Amino acid sequence: MHGTRAYTSSMESIVLGGGCFWCVEASFNLIKGVESAISGYAGGSEKDADYYKVGSGDSGHAEVVKVTYDPSILTLKDVFDIFFTIHNPTTLDRQGNDVGSQYRSAIFYADDGQKRAAEEAVADVQSLWDDPVVTEIVPLEAFYEAEDYHQNYFATNPEQGYCQIIINPKLQKLRQKFAERIKAD
Repeated sequence: MHGTRAYTSSMESIVLGGGCFWCVEASFNLIKGVESAISGYAGGSEKDADYYKVGSGDSGHAEVVKVTYDPSILTLKDVFDIFFTIHNPTTLDRQGNDVGSQYRSAIFYADDGQKRAAEEAVADVQSLWDDPVVTEIVPLEAFYEAEDYHQNYFATNPEQGYCQIIINPKLQKLRQKFAERIKAD
């Protein structure tokens, strides 16, 4: 479910790009404290975005997920730890077979606190990789919600090939590494 919701003032949001938004959304939907994970587009110069414009690579937008979470359950550092577990932040404009600037690793921050936390998270994760971390840290100018058929894609299409081959292994890794943070079924 997505769209207009009444959130308490205690909820916080961050917009993350880590390759295909189906993977990022499915991962955060498993996590306790995540109120919603909405697939969308951000980071381009176009004043509008849709799957075809973004998929062409010409809009400058990335596939992203707006993660809204309860900071009393999940900290922003926790969100970044999960984010860096589910994608490779060292591959420029690529995640696996998904290639193009629309699949770049990016953190779109809303304020200086998020920017500082993102910079710290990138510095921390760099120690885990031999190659340089290429995650962009940029201000969020606009978030465009993706089309309805992209929302909760994994949950509604679990038998689809991409879900089985690409998303399932990421979710298994997430369940192993963050078992205590996984929502009960």
